[in-house]
Amino acid sequence: MSHALTDRAATIIGAGVAGLTAAIALAQRGARVRVLERASEVREFGAGLQLSPNAVRVLDALGLGAQLRRVALRSHAVQLRDHAGAHVARLDLMRHRPDDGFYLVQRPALIALLADGARQAGATLQTGHAVTQPPEGALIIGADGLHSVIRPALNGREVPFFTHQTAWRAVIPDPEGPPEAQIFMGPRRHLVSYPLLGGLRNLVAVEERSGWHKEGWSHRDDPANLRRAFAGFGGPVPDWLSRVRDLHVWGLFRHQVARRWQDGRMVLIGDAAHPTLPFMAQGAVMAIEDAWLLAASLDREPDQAAALAAFQTLRDARVRRIVEAANGNARNYHLTGPKKLAAHMVLRTASRVAQKRLIGRFDWIYDYDPVAALS
Repeated sequence: MSHALTDRAATIIGAGVAGLTAAIALAQRGARVRVLERASEVREFGAGLQLSPNAVRVLDALGLGAQLRRVALRSHAVQLRDHAGAHVARLDLMRHRPDDGFYLVQRPALIALLADGARQAGATLQTGHAVTQPPEGALIIGADGLHSVIRPALNGREVPFFTHQTAWRAVIPDPEGPPEAQIFMGPRRHLVSYPLLGGLRNLVAVEERSGWHKEGWSHRDDPANLRRAFAGFGGPVPDWLSRVRDLHVWGLFRHQVARRWQDGRMVLIGDAAHPTLPFMAQGAVMAIEDAWLLAASLDREPDQAAALAAFQTLRDARVRRIVEAANGNARNYHLTGPKKLAAHMVLRTASRVAQKRLIGRFDWIYDYDPVAALS
């Protein structure tokens, strides 16, 4: 490392997972970091997140691993079930990846952990500061999500593609159940659920439909709509849905990975650069990878323009592959008729006789070590 970040001024737009992780990574390397957040306080509502080992390696390197493990559950497995609740496949993470941590965490807990880490590293967090156009400054980091101000400044106007899928998200009280994710796959819809610390359970349910909702997680909906859409699902699903009181809904849109991430002064990270459908549990994970690798790129190369160009080159192919994998899962979870029967038969067989191989399909995601990538 050249320590090129020492006393470098950096302004980050957005205090989400991407922005706060970047603030920590930059400030720990000596940068003078300011984070601008439009909300009046740094907070998130109670949705859950899954963090895979490729993100946990970064949090460990930032000195946040112990705090993460205090507020998160370690996931033991992923259960795949059909819409009636019947077993299709079980991916045993503790058996086949015993040295790696997959964690289930409430988003507000992660945001609080990152915000505290950013302040302790010396970053300044300015809330109630809405950014409507790219600010002045030698280094501007757009971590401002789907509705980024920085992205159109670099790429012009873009129109996302509606996937004809709508998602609901809720957190319910549920003190029981093993620490594992469960996916219920039905015709043109699926539901993902996993427990969270404190006797809670996260629910994400996706339905194909012609009508659409706006993007974003702040749109409320009547729980009766969710219960009606998943009325044919069995197992524990009816009981879970009966407990839903506070529900959010949003339309799922497919965005292109940004063609241009940077211009030598401004740079995009996280959802501002590569929004993804929520079917690989890698949105927050990619943001954490971005944050570390942006700071590492800037710290090793004194020429900022060259460092930002190298960062985009390093990240582009990987995030595109992950986004495409999420797009593929969107199709696989919603199969109908003979295609569904054949796919579930293959999964059942693989789960019995080749589970390690089944889990290993995504080793290229989970084995990646951002901390070692530029060491």
